Amino acid sequence: MSISSDLWQSNQDLVQASLQHPFVQGIATGTLERRCFAFYVAQDAFFLEAFARAFSIAAAKAPDWEGFSNFHRLADSVLEELHLHESYAAEWGVNLQEVKPAPANRRYADFLLATAWGSDVGLAAVAMSPCMRLYAFLGQQLNQGGIPEHQYADWIRTYSSQDFEQFAQTLESLVERYGSATAQAQSTYRYALFCEKDFFSAAWEVDNTSG
Repeated sequence: MSISSDLWQSNQDLVQASLQHPFVQGIATGTLERRCFAFYVAQDAFFLEAFARAFSIAAAKAPDWEGFSNFHRLADSVLEELHLHESYAAEWGVNLQEVKPAPANRRYADFLLATAWGSDVGLAAVAMSPCMRLYAFLGQQLNQGGIPEHQYADWIRTYSSQDFEQFAQTLESLVERYGSATAQAQSTYRYALFCEKDFFSAAWEVDNTSG
């Protein structure tokens, strides 16, 4: 079994917790409150900027041209994802210039950047991999019966696409190329998945703590 497959399979409890999270299920059914999604869009835009920076740091550390090129391609894919969020923001009335990161968002972004700066390129790839693999998984799961016709259809369409799956696979190939099956890799991967679940919780709680 590959490093990525082993990490993914050994953390299925967190994967399933994200899939069954009421925020994700609200996207699946189209019933998620609009203010929850608007908050998520703003927070995710902040996070994606940090994600793109982490890819660029990893690219600079890559010891060969193939790794350098692939990390830069992944950074470019994140910038494209940011463009999608800009269109969401316009549609949902979100000012991305005024985003203040929630604590869960700041923790996740700081963790990725600290890992990218302070660790080797293999561990940086391990830290970033759960985000792309989890979103590909969620998109594919939510698209099992076809793209629904509701306000969150574009979200499901984006993350269930073959293009996004290929980006996730590219990142996992970098994990295999530079990473190692260590206890540190396992704890890093698992912490990233905890951060993903907390990210969804922060958006969900916007509606459920505000009355």
